[in-house]
Amino acid sequence: QVQLVESGGGSVQPGGSLRLSCEASGIIFSISAMRWYRQAPGKARELVAAITRGGSVDLADTVKGRFTISRDNANSTLYLQMNSLKPEDTAVYYCYADLIDWGLGDYWGQGTQVTVSS
Repeated sequence: QVQLVESGGGSVQPGGSLRLSCEASGIIFSISAMRWYRQAPGKARELVAAITRGGSVDLADTVKGRFTISRDNANSTLYLQMNSLKPEDTAVYYCYADLIDWGLGDYWGQGTQVTVSS
């Protein structure tokens, strides 16, 4: 059974930092392309950051210079380091695993809430 379990969300003041984790099980994590998405109330889900199985990264313009995506293949864990947080970063953050090119489907985590407010 595939599971993606996010953790690390919470409430923080503007300018603060959080580190999200996504622990994967039931998939071959090392071959997975991994992404973080977020969805704010009343808005569509949007791509925040992506990392390929080879470690190449891509970030949304709105988070460049503030967020960092990384992965630990040995521990099947994806990370999102979020610095200089802004109120507009408030959203539910989702981990996503893409194994479509391998014919193994794609998977979502349950999400973790991030709230940035003074």
